[in-house]
Amino acid sequence: MRRRTSPPPSPLPQRDGVDPVRVRLPTGDAWATVRDHLVARLAAGAEVIDGMLEAGLIVDAAGRPVTRDRAYVPGMFVWFHRELPDEERVPFAIDVIHRDDHLVVADKPHFLATTPRGSHVAETALARLRRELDIPTLGAAHRLDRLTAGLVMFTVRPEERGAYQSLFRDRHVAKEYEAVAPYDPSLPLPRTVRSRIVKERGVLAAREVGGEPNAVSRVELLEHRGGLGRYRLTPGTGQTHQLRVHMSSLGVPILGDPLYPVVANPVPAGDFRRPLQLLARMLEFTDPVTGREHRFVSRRVLRAWASYEEWATG
Repeated sequence: MRRRTSPPPSPLPQRDGVDPVRVRLPTGDAWATVRDHLVARLAAGAEVIDGMLEAGLIVDAAGRPVTRDRAYVPGMFVWFHRELPDEERVPFAIDVIHRDDHLVVADKPHFLATTPRGSHVAETALARLRRELDIPTLGAAHRLDRLTAGLVMFTVRPEERGAYQSLFRDRHVAKEYEAVAPYDPSLPLPRTVRSRIVKERGVLAAREVGGEPNAVSRVELLEHRGGLGRYRLTPGTGQTHQLRVHMSSLGVPILGDPLYPVVANPVPAGDFRRPLQLLARMLEFTDPVTGREHRFVSRRVLRAWASYEEWATG
């Protein structure tokens, strides 16, 4: 079996807390030049690629600019910085509740993506923390949905990231969420919801289908008042939007959810008035590097429970 080799370190520094893009030229292809491959592979188009090459913005492992006539070499790596999108700044702070030589645990606000993806690049929790804490090696151990607030864990040392990521992959992290949703006195709780959830590429919403369950959620009512309930949600699995889908299927969709069920007037970009009332409240695990027992609890309060009128009016 051929052992995969690690890519060489990037010759380009981060920009605004965002890593440069790394492209590996695949084996088995027979392009004449690096330029030809990049034009065919990247969506930017020939004019943009040619402009970047002329400006010396695409470099090889030694940091040397790649020229337009540079021969294609299978397995070669090139790097460049993407053009950052014009992003709306999320006007809420990200709080750090724990920091040591191995971990940073942040209390993420609503609307802030965890890691760069799509139209959210520099305005993400990872990029912000890299800038604010001056830790360029910071990496995400897992992800939290952009609309959900609460605890997200980041690793300080790249060589330890795999150990912490495996905690989430192997379900060795106890997680609890909190939600505010309508109260239905006829809904028997607590209960465990089991269903099969699928999420198709390019489709915003996940959906439940028939078949063997792949999503398990424990739903408990903590308290209720004025037609609203405060719920503890404990996921046994990690399907996309799992808790949101299950709460909606029970007939008590989480307040502020634009997808489950689909609302007639979805929240436009830049509207931060009525955030999804879902919070990643607690993370508990044994540290795979130090052996310490960790239990972290979010300090955030869901606004619709503290003051429904304030949340509803934005």
